[in-house]
Amino acid sequence: MSQLSRRNFLKLTGSSAAVGTLSLTTPIAHAQPDKSHPAVGNTTLPYPREVVAWLGELTINQPLSFNYPDDRSPCVAIRKGREVKGGVGPQRDVVAYSTQCTHMGCPVNYDQESETFKCPCHYSIFDPDNAGQMVIGQATENLPRITLEYDEAEDAILAVSVDGLIYGRQANII
Repeated sequence: MSQLSRRNFLKLTGSSAAVGTLSLTTPIAHAQPDKSHPAVGNTTLPYPREVVAWLGELTINQPLSFNYPDDRSPCVAIRKGREVKGGVGPQRDVVAYSTQCTHMGCPVNYDQESETFKCPCHYSIFDPDNAGQMVIGQATENLPRITLEYDEAEDAILAVSVDGLIYGRQANII
């Protein structure tokens, strides 16, 4: 009876593991994709299209709270009264953002006087006129911007996706 060397043992077990893994993954690769769920590895998620507000109901510089893309995601829509980057509507003046600070998830507040979002926990400030850019503070990411569309026929502002990752999540849609 011959003795198996450590090198030959590792070669044998490594090869066996590779063959076993290959045989497990091969049938999956040929399976038909399930149309009800996004394919693994997709970068575009199936965000819901939801009415956030009716344009006529939005007051200039007055935040309107809503949740998107689910009930655990607080957001704010603001009609700025002037064209802003990423704005929608006839004047391209309506924007929306998540109100969870990207530093540690504290709720940010829209300050009407300075027209910025301020985090009361660690003093980060975000600029809604410039795509939610972090201006100062502990945060290292911009506020996630809620992508909006304007439905002229209905005079409605709709949320259609999120640009950026909502704090505390691996994906915006859970």
